[in-house]
Amino acid sequence: MRITLPERVDRIITILQNHGYEAYAVGGCVRDSILGRRPEDWDITTSAMPEETKALFHRTFDTGIEHGTVTVLMGDEGFEVTTYRIDGEYEDSRHPKEVMFTRNLKEDLLRRDFTINAMAYNEKDGLVDIFGGIRDIKDNVIRCVGNARERFSEDALRILRGVRFASQLGFRIEEGTRCGMEKLAHTLKKISAERIQAELVKIVMSDRPELLRDAYELGITGVFLPEFDRIMETDQETPHHMYSVGGHTLHAMKNVRADKVLRLTMLLHDMGKPALKTIDEEGVAHFKRHAEESQVIAKDVLKRLKFDNDTLNKVTRLVCFHDYRMPATAKNVRRAMNQIGEDLFPYYMEVRRADVLAQSMYRRDEKIKNLEEIEELYQEIVQANQCVALKDLAVSGKDLIGLGMKPGKEIGACLNKLLERVIEEPKYNEKEKLLKLASEWM
Repeated sequence: MRITLPERVDRIITILQNHGYEAYAVGGCVRDSILGRRPEDWDITTSAMPEETKALFHRTFDTGIEHGTVTVLMGDEGFEVTTYRIDGEYEDSRHPKEVMFTRNLKEDLLRRDFTINAMAYNEKDGLVDIFGGIRDIKDNVIRCVGNARERFSEDALRILRGVRFASQLGFRIEEGTRCGMEKLAHTLKKISAERIQAELVKIVMSDRPELLRDAYELGITGVFLPEFDRIMETDQETPHHMYSVGGHTLHAMKNVRADKVLRLTMLLHDMGKPALKTIDEEGVAHFKRHAEESQVIAKDVLKRLKFDNDTLNKVTRLVCFHDYRMPATAKNVRRAMNQIGEDLFPYYMEVRRADVLAQSMYRRDEKIKNLEEIEELYQEIVQANQCVALKDLAVSGKDLIGLGMKPGKEIGACLNKLLERVIEEPKYNEKEKLLKLASEWM
């Protein structure tokens, strides 16, 4: 099997080989090349000790030299070159207590997580595949290198990474690897929120976000996202739904494009349903005010997992309005744009459509027709540049002061009242008309 290495990667490997050292591209870049995917990074492993690597290149800096990693600069690019190593005992389910360098490639590959990530390649020797990575790629399998429980006890994050690789690549998780995940899922509590967040986002953004179901079944989500477990266990006895809350959530994620804000919104949009579920005398379930409760839970989850404020604010706002429904009139759409925000309104429309498509067929055509009419009205409002926010109002607080209004709360209240009139009737968004109205109210 031949892999086309980037010219600079091949040059680094060749320089190391010409000085008597072994060197290979290794890990994810080899896997992705075999799969026909474009690698994000090219990592190089070598028998050269860190100081020996540094002596061969003019421009280097120490990235993680205690773990054997040196970054070699070639032009405007940096490539991590890491010495073959054996990891010592792991004390925190994440980091080895010590690292020992070795001249043996097999020992280095043996410490890696999954067979598909434990392959090495150079032009001279071709593909080095000691643990059956090619076989598992052909069989679409995620399998640990060696004993699964040992690999996961070394680094608990590998448990979530396994689900992530399966979701990104469309692979299944081999049974022994699944057993190891289930046995050691509890050790994920030792992993930082930032690391969990990064893997969760990659799963949610993948082509198969529904693999969160596997994470639930293996006890993984119960460690860092117990709210997801609760929705997976909550049925929806209503004609509008054909799945449990969790099943609906997984379908809703698949129904929306792979945008982080949108996918997280669909993941979290119904988290409030379990706590608010009631059953009427006819056996029909109701979840009144669940959007508000879901917003509270979404905020807690996103804070707990250390998401940035921009993501938190957008997602929680969309969760709050995900069930906001309206008859398709221009006035209603302008008011919704004002309440939800002009920037988020297109996202809201995507959220609503994804939500409807994950429901039952009951009145679906009617719901979709409503959304299509709202979308058409929205486009007309945007094209006509109609005012839906204070920033576009034809008068300002300064204008009202010019009328004789005293600075203070009265100004804000008057501007909001004028905006309400403009939302009702866009033709009123003219300075003269608005000032006339304001003077009548004074």
